[in-house]
Amino acid sequence: MKGKMAIVGDGDSIMVFKAAGVSTFAAEDEKKAREILRKIAKEYKIVFLTENLARPLGEFLKRFDEEPYPVIVSVPAAGGSEGYGYDVLKNAMERALGVDILFRKD
Repeated sequence: MKGKMAIVGDGDSIMVFKAAGVSTFAAEDEKKAREILRKIAKEYKIVFLTENLARPLGEFLKRFDEEPYPVIVSVPAAGGSEGYGYDVLKNAMERALGVDILFRKD
């Protein structure tokens, strides 16, 4: 795969990504995460962002939808999934395809 990958999240959540060779950026809150995302957006093709930071940054993250890169992917934090990443993916697929292909009962 061409292009660099990064993850932004709390220290515990990003460690497994570091072991896989993904660039890691620790952020203890959404303010720090926003600052990091602004700095790395042009350098990385895929940026993973833990759900606990992605949820409060929802409006800010919409600006990345207008460009092909970086692709921002919400992933569960070390404490487990809040379902936010799934909901974002489901909504994007429904917008693109016009139907719910995941068929999850809410």
